[in-house]
Amino acid sequence: MEKLFEIKKLNMHYPIIDGLLGNIKGYTYALNDVDLDIYKNEILGLVGESGSGKSTLGNCILKLINPTSGEVVFNGENIISKTKKELKSFRAQAQLIFQNPYMSLNPRMKIYDILKEPFIINGIKDKQQINEKIKKIISLIGMQEEVLNRYPHEFSGGQRQRIAIARAIILNPKFIVADEPVSALDVSIQAQIVNLLLDLKKHLNLTMLFISHDLSIIKYISDRIAVMYLGEIVEIAEKEELFDNHKHPYTQALLNAVPVISKDKTPKILLSGDLPSPNNPPKGCKFHTRCPYVMEICKQQHPDLTNISETHKIRCFLINKNKS
Repeated sequence: MEKLFEIKKLNMHYPIIDGLLGNIKGYTYALNDVDLDIYKNEILGLVGESGSGKSTLGNCILKLINPTSGEVVFNGENIISKTKKELKSFRAQAQLIFQNPYMSLNPRMKIYDILKEPFIINGIKDKQQINEKIKKIISLIGMQEEVLNRYPHEFSGGQRQRIAIARAIILNPKFIVADEPVSALDVSIQAQIVNLLLDLKKHLNLTMLFISHDLSIIKYISDRIAVMYLGEIVEIAEKEELFDNHKHPYTQALLNAVPVISKDKTPKILLSGDLPSPNNPPKGCKFHTRCPYVMEICKQQHPDLTNISETHKIRCFLINKNKS
């Protein structure tokens, strides 16, 4: 498979400012040496607890925030080193769908103007071209042209999210970050939006990073799945492999947290305690404070993300133990 993105040793450490003098008293370690490949025309699901760094990773990939260090290579070019002017073409090719459709649309602009804005920003002034594209996109998301003269407050949450999706794809991007795009919607509407994204992915040959904490949605929409814990990728595999043959205790705990009706008496791993603070992460393996299989090495050394097959990686010392 051909790579669209190569994320290499990506770090995002926010300084913690103390007092009026602005002294730095520490850091919030949001991302830590993240290595991740995203392949063309795939949907990569990104899952983990709140505070694990999922949204920060998405924002760094789009360079909406500047990471502390590392590389984000898009089509062979490191976008982190690019200036604001040089990023203009990248911005047209990589877009974000926000979580909350009630906050992401300007309430003072009509839908037509909201969809027209990306053209203006990118210096496209051909009125006929703009009008034709807007009408095509509105039809593509399953809405009628008459919505173009209305304001966001006149629509439901699901309709607003369709409009937000239309804005994201209006310039034919290659890549979309969908950051919890259905979590603010009613359950009855979530499936419609997820199916719309799948249809658009096929129709427009999109590549997508789909961020969610809902494993049932992740399983439905994704081709591969990456699991994040405290700023790190702890497991990544193809969808079926991750659900049927997961190896990391944290992945197992996330799956065990999904309610199911079953007579299976197999002991389950349940998460105890809260996610440790990213201001003061545990030494060694970051999951060792909550892991039922913790060993002494876990408290002292930090595990690498290791290949256990061509498509499956895990960050855990248990792999070496199970092999021996």
